[in-house]
Amino acid sequence: MTTQTLAQPACAPSSSDPSTLRRAIAASALGNATEWFDYGIYAYGVTYISAALFPGDTDEAILFALATFAISFLVRPLGGLFWGPLGDRIGRKSVLALTILMMAGATLCVGLIPSYDRIGFWAPTLLIVLRMIQGFSTGGEYGGAATFMAEYAPDDRRGFFGSFLEFGTLAGFSLGASLMLIFSLTLGDAAMHDWGWRIPFLIAAPLGLIGTYLRSRMEDTPIFLEECVVAEARQASGLGTLMRDHWRPLLVVGGLVVALNVVNYTLLSYMPTYLQRRIGLSPDEALIVPIVGMFFMMLFLPFAGALSDRVGRRPMWRVSLIGLLIGVVPLYMLMGTGLAGATIAFILLGLLYVPQLATISATFPALFPTPVRFAGFAIAYNVSTSIFGGTAPAIGSALIGWTGDQLMPAYYMILSCLIGLAALRFMPETAGSSLRNDPFARPVSVIDR
Repeated sequence: MTTQTLAQPACAPSSSDPSTLRRAIAASALGNATEWFDYGIYAYGVTYISAALFPGDTDEAILFALATFAISFLVRPLGGLFWGPLGDRIGRKSVLALTILMMAGATLCVGLIPSYDRIGFWAPTLLIVLRMIQGFSTGGEYGGAATFMAEYAPDDRRGFFGSFLEFGTLAGFSLGASLMLIFSLTLGDAAMHDWGWRIPFLIAAPLGLIGTYLRSRMEDTPIFLEECVVAEARQASGLGTLMRDHWRPLLVVGGLVVALNVVNYTLLSYMPTYLQRRIGLSPDEALIVPIVGMFFMMLFLPFAGALSDRVGRRPMWRVSLIGLLIGVVPLYMLMGTGLAGATIAFILLGLLYVPQLATISATFPALFPTPVRFAGFAIAYNVSTSIFGGTAPAIGSALIGWTGDQLMPAYYMILSCLIGLAALRFMPETAGSSLRNDPFARPVSVIDR
């Protein structure tokens, strides 16, 4: 018998009682909410951030700020390559405790950066460094949280419980947006540009500490503790094994994530800037529209997750992708009619997107076997997100500038949905199946049904 090293988790099978399952959901969702809280306050406060930390006129400064938003995504694959294999080796819990602290600490520090007028180019330089730290930590945070959630959830209700991770996503995003709106209405435009935009960033610290506390009190997932006693499973968790034996789920997840995150970041992150600068809404109106839309999305997320447990993940994704293909251009045209049209259009786009969003943490982790699940999800998700998702706001803005066509973000979303449909053709159905199975080991006829 070998002696267990400090790098190895304590391996003992465990079971998930209802109270443990609830704590696992809370620990995963709160960490995800902290991550997306940062994206929310950055995306919804970009006009204030760009004015405070970047040189040039308004258009140039906002373009720099959107590019800096994208920079964090370029680092995410490195985070996935680092945290994913580490999470498969030492456990999900340990990695998630570190990533949430890094994310919250970097967000806090963004609110402390002196203005460009005081320190010159050190201001955008510090912002870029902190955004890179956030991207590196997020490379492990999201894949780890989804894996943690999926491995704790019962097989027949994985979609329902997994949807609460995305409830945390929208809750964090909505909280960030709501705080920006509240402070904007309370303090006024001058105070927001001067110092008010910093306050939401400072709130990230207590959120991170609460999330770390919840995660530190959890055991690792039962299926990980069960499988990590098998020597073969421990030896099969390297990157070489992942690339050689599991390239099919890597490609499938990568293709689906193109659709998922181009829609996600165009709809959630870029929308306030788009509504204000391209449609002509006021800054406050541009914040109200997505806040209302995200509220409706949050209401439907658990129902969509539960429905996927009954009808399967593939039908949910197919309906969402085809619905967006058909509806995105007309709804973007409706968005251009004013505040009421923008609100209705955002709600409908959000509801078309919900079947994808609600099933992420039930769908993607189930495509990889346990020894490479964290690494496979983290790498495939973050590589695709860094290339297509995080760059979507900057690409949408640049395409409008080059062509003068306000519908270019909609066309970009259509292209991404076509890629998603192509990837969906090769995705096996995993609803109700055990995470102990490898779905890609089944015959092609079963995968393609």
